Amino acid sequence: MNARILNIDDYDQTLRWWWESWGWDAPSKDFLPEDGTGGVMISSNGIEICAGFIYFTNSKAAWIEFVISNKEYKEDDRREALALLINCLSTIAEDKKIKYIYTSLKSKSLIDIYSNCGFIKGDSNCQEMIKIL
Repeated sequence: MNARILNIDDYDQTLRWWWESWGWDAPSKDFLPEDGTGGVMISSNGIEICAGFIYFTNSKAAWIEFVISNKEYKEDDRREALALLINCLSTIAEDKKIKYIYTSLKSKSLIDIYSNCGFIKGDSNCQEMIKIL
């Protein structure tokens, strides 16, 4: 498996279609991190499997969000790819001296993968809210 930093073309060529294939609205491109360490893509044998983003703050905290996968990829190493993605994003945070990584999840399978990557459960009674300015 291979990990690489997302590039500017990934949103239009791949990620937007992945979100739509799962029946989700793609986040606006300007809602996603712009810098070269903001996102990671995992692939195997030339097939892109999953991607995700990390947001940095002016504190010792970062936020992992918008993890998405190729719905058509049905191979047995799918969970391994997602775990590699989470660990790569965690390493980027660690390299930036981040102490805490936050995420919010609904998917039971993703919750299990994050748990296996060392994440612990926080509040489970939350509602996500966004204000567009």
